[in-house]
Amino acid sequence: MMKESIQIIIFVIITGFASVFFTVQGDAQKLPGFDTNLEKSSIGLDELIDGGPGKDGIPSIDDPLFVSQSDASGWLRGVEPVISLEVNGEARAYPIQILMWHEIVNDVLGGKSVVVTFCPLCYSAIVFDSSVHGKVHEFGVSGFLRHSDMIMYDRTTESLWQQFSGEALVGDYTGYELTIIPSQLISFDQFREAYPDATVLSRETGHLRNYGDNPYAGYDDINNSPFLLREELPKKISPMEKVIGVRTEKQVKGYTYTITRKKRVIHDEVGGEPIVIFHVDGMASALDDRTIHRSRDDGSTGVFSPVLNDEHLEFEFSGGEIRDKKTGSIWSISGRATDGPLKDAQLVTKIFGDYFAFAWLVFYPETEMFER
Repeated sequence: MMKESIQIIIFVIITGFASVFFTVQGDAQKLPGFDTNLEKSSIGLDELIDGGPGKDGIPSIDDPLFVSQSDASGWLRGVEPVISLEVNGEARAYPIQILMWHEIVNDVLGGKSVVVTFCPLCYSAIVFDSSVHGKVHEFGVSGFLRHSDMIMYDRTTESLWQQFSGEALVGDYTGYELTIIPSQLISFDQFREAYPDATVLSRETGHLRNYGDNPYAGYDDINNSPFLLREELPKKISPMEKVIGVRTEKQVKGYTYTITRKKRVIHDEVGGEPIVIFHVDGMASALDDRTIHRSRDDGSTGVFSPVLNDEHLEFEFSGGEIRDKKTGSIWSISGRATDGPLKDAQLVTKIFGDYFAFAWLVFYPETEMFER
């Protein structure tokens, strides 16, 4: 499929018609369908692009139902990607085959209100604390894009929020940033290994969608072009290369899949904090084949603190498994020791994600890219 054709039909498949893209003018008094305070804004409104479906045209899941892993296995293949989230000892899986069509799930997990998000155009799966100034908010899909990334809105003030950063750009909450909650994109099989008793987001969403199909088939071809991206990017990296982006308070840093898949384990430091990156096989790309479980294996990644009980562990990839050199214990992609002297020990997950390079570089142009 030609990449131009892919870009034209992406939203046609979702909405059933080809929308005419337009730019909201800076002197507009209101955004169509929104009651947003336009007197507060950190961007020019001409940066917002109409993505096609319109406000709530991509419906968020606001009353999610969950099923057992056994029930989910009837429609969710083991290699399919899920957002793995654990809060206060409670874990859940949010299949990308569902998030692909809804992009936002408003939920409560471990006593905390969360908003689970996925923007297919940036390959960005990010979870936020949905509390703002101590008040829980529900979020929806605005229908606008900026830098090819989803713009969310809260249903209380209808402020507009950038999904990639969690920052409010327009409206009463302008300048406020949602708190990112550590999460991970792994395969369903890998999730089941890590959390055998956890539940899975149900396909019973109240909407009819072709769950399991990928409406963006071929989009993540490394030779493709980002959808509706205006910015020029550095030539030394393909815009559609996947990168692991690590965020700390002092620094952000990116690691291309080209490097991480080759090395499998990388020890580094970001913002003065030691980290270790794992990259193992076993997870299908969400945006390759039309049928998700038939997509190529891009692998799963994890970024953790290598410090356990005040001891700095060193890891290696040996014999097809991740081991720590001191005890020889075997570690899963979820950062848990599955065998050996440290069995059941758990590493602390860092704030990170798997993204298309163009998104990481547009939102963090100052990022350092790992090149060793």
